[in-house]
Amino acid sequence: MSADMPTGTPMPPTEAHVKAETTSLGDLLGEVTRDMSTLMRQEVELAKAELKQSTSRAGKGGGMLAGAGVAGHFVLLFLSLALWWGLGTLMGLGWSGVVVAVIWGIIAAVLASIGRKELKAIKGMPQTAETIQEIPPTLKPSH
Repeated sequence: MSADMPTGTPMPPTEAHVKAETTSLGDLLGEVTRDMSTLMRQEVELAKAELKQSTSRAGKGGGMLAGAGVAGHFVLLFLSLALWWGLGTLMGLGWSGVVVAVIWGIIAAVLASIGRKELKAIKGMPQTAETIQEIPPTLKPSH
């Protein structure tokens, strides 16, 4: 109650009170049902959008890891042979093979690290989870 209203004076009817008095229970329940249906449809659409974004990121990360594997394989296969042979004339074929393997191992590790970083950046559906958690409190009657 406000300080300027005398005690015992009825409060003027609010819009909610007027609507409650003039609308049937069936109409009110129909409005609630429509609102819930709209809310659920919106949540499903949000979930679809977030899922599409997450799968796109997962595809990119998986592609990076696959690319790292293929690149590592071909590089080790072809360029390593040429480098191994060239270094072999300077330090012997055994040690030159070790040097070449270490170089291309570092390159493959960098590509794999980038791919893992992409996969870890996937957030799932955070906005959908947040808004779904807000639904139960909105359904409780206010005091």
